[in-house]
Amino acid sequence: MKQIIILSIAFLSVIPQSLKAQEDAAAIAAVTGGLLAIGTGIAAVEQMKEQAELTATEWFLTNHPEYNKFSLKTLDFDGKKLKDMSSTSVITFKIQDFDIVQSQPKLGKKFVLFAFTSYGWINEYGINFDKVKWFLIDSEEWMNMMLSYSKVASGEKDEKVIREALRNGKVVNRGIRAKKGDDIDFHKIDGDMYLVTDYSPDMKFIYNERSLGIYLKETMNLIQIGRGDLIKIHEYFFNE
Repeated sequence: MKQIIILSIAFLSVIPQSLKAQEDAAAIAAVTGGLLAIGTGIAAVEQMKEQAELTATEWFLTNHPEYNKFSLKTLDFDGKKLKDMSSTSVITFKIQDFDIVQSQPKLGKKFVLFAFTSYGWINEYGINFDKVKWFLIDSEEWMNMMLSYSKVASGEKDEKVIREALRNGKVVNRGIRAKKGDDIDFHKIDGDMYLVTDYSPDMKFIYNERSLGIYLKETMNLIQIGRGDLIKIHEYFFNE
């Protein structure tokens, strides 16, 4: 009887340890699986970034052979998650011409290259660039775009005032903070309200509180550029 009691106690003491070992193994497996999934997502986004930069470089080389010294880098891949990429409607690249003076690069003209995407632009093979439309701008074109956008977003009609605020001030979430003169505040409207202006034969601009909307007339796609990305582009042209 005494031996039975001792064996029973030993058996009962083993069960919690066995269960704990199984729980620990399951926990380790879950953590490992999560880390692998995160790693795979990061690797996939990095691979798409490299693919996008390569294709953008090829596009620029093909369409602007007059530039034989330039840098090209994505503006908006940093911090992106794989699950967010399929809903991305535009990829932006900053491009800058340069020359070599006394063995050192001398920076020149800046550009931003927009890659407007359409439905199905990401598939199991990566990026389908047949579903991407390219649009290159310089600082003058960006100023004209922001001028048109700011007019409809704020109600300010004096282009000279807006242009001065854009060139010397700072674009923020709610408008333009001018270093000289008065700030320009954007209208406070609901997220389902849109103010539209016809910018060019290619596109219309749409303002709501969340973004700059670009409606492409040819494809009939509405592209949204988040306010944060809009600020990055403006700072690249005028504050760096």
